[in-house]
Amino acid sequence: MQTPPRKVYLDNSATTRVDPEVVQIILPYFTELYGNASSTHQWGQRAKQAMEEARHQVAQFINATATEIVFTSGGTEADNLAIKGIAEAHAGKGKHIITSQFEHPAVLNSCKHLESLGWNVTYLPVYREGIVRPADIETAITDETVLISVMHVNNELGTIQPIKQIGDLVKARRAAGHKHLHLHTDAVQSVGKIPVDVRDLGVDLLSLSGHKIHAPKGVGALFVRRGVRLQAQSHGGHHERDRRAGTESVPLVVALGKACELERLHLQEFITRVGNLRDGLEAEIITRIPNVSRNGDTECRVPHISNFNFDHCEGEGLMIALDLKGIAVSTGSACASGSIEPSHVLTAIGLDHENGRGTLRFSLGKETTQEELDYLIETLPVVVEKLRRISPKAGVRH
Repeated sequence: MQTPPRKVYLDNSATTRVDPEVVQIILPYFTELYGNASSTHQWGQRAKQAMEEARHQVAQFINATATEIVFTSGGTEADNLAIKGIAEAHAGKGKHIITSQFEHPAVLNSCKHLESLGWNVTYLPVYREGIVRPADIETAITDETVLISVMHVNNELGTIQPIKQIGDLVKARRAAGHKHLHLHTDAVQSVGKIPVDVRDLGVDLLSLSGHKIHAPKGVGALFVRRGVRLQAQSHGGHHERDRRAGTESVPLVVALGKACELERLHLQEFITRVGNLRDGLEAEIITRIPNVSRNGDTECRVPHISNFNFDHCEGEGLMIALDLKGIAVSTGSACASGSIEPSHVLTAIGLDHENGRGTLRFSLGKETTQEELDYLIETLPVVVEKLRRISPKAGVRH
């Protein structure tokens, strides 16, 4: 009998396995501690206490205060609340937004929605290295600009954006009288992977998501700096200090808080161990497989994401072939799965149609082992060579 394929999960940027400690701590909130946190009786107050503890855990992780944390259903809602909320609250001061060409769809589509309502949006280039240039932002700012939204880490390339420099630029503009200028960053791919300090970055709003840091899907948070005016996007009760209506999911909020606590305690270990694993993986790929190239800057990036282009291969074919061997990777963002076209991220960094379709993203996690990567390295060259032989460009030397 043939040995079944090993199971190697290298798509942690799409989602992560819920940490067993997180699972254990939230179970009572489904069965015993099930009160509504808005209720005044003891069941409700115990739920509220748990939720406020989680709010402190999230705040501590990013150096915020608890009152600056708004719980949401995830990163997408947090991005929508930040962008539309700032736009609606400050439309009287101007109707211009600055963002980048390779933001997450939650940001890009929020901006496109505002464009349909008469807003002017500037989409800045990110160049071959996949990094926004603060000088371009400074040039793009006008008196009408009310929001700059640039992601902290790109979800496909792993490149770290110069948010602190942008934050310094925003502070200087505000000091010069541009009081209505705000800075938002989508930090879904940076929280839990590198240090994130909202004070140091100088951001007014920051989005994060639970399922990227070993909490369940369906929960996230938006940091809103004290004093920032934000228009709620859902209407109902007075939940989350009137910033996000709807009964909070106490189990999911508790899970997010615990996940943030665990990630905070083990962050440096993650950075060192996973960064070393990633570097070793990349060295082996470059050594063993001809005609490959890394996408994005190789220095200014998070430790767990590696994006490669494999000449004369289809990324979708590579992904499927590896899946049949028990290895999970992706061709890009999970939010764009099913598309046969290169992602907007790869197009933004200048890859043409052919090369943009030959990419794979490997995203390691805290549970990734060297043994798993060894199996990938044994399997990947064989799969690439096989697909290249049957490629329509098989006649091209590779």
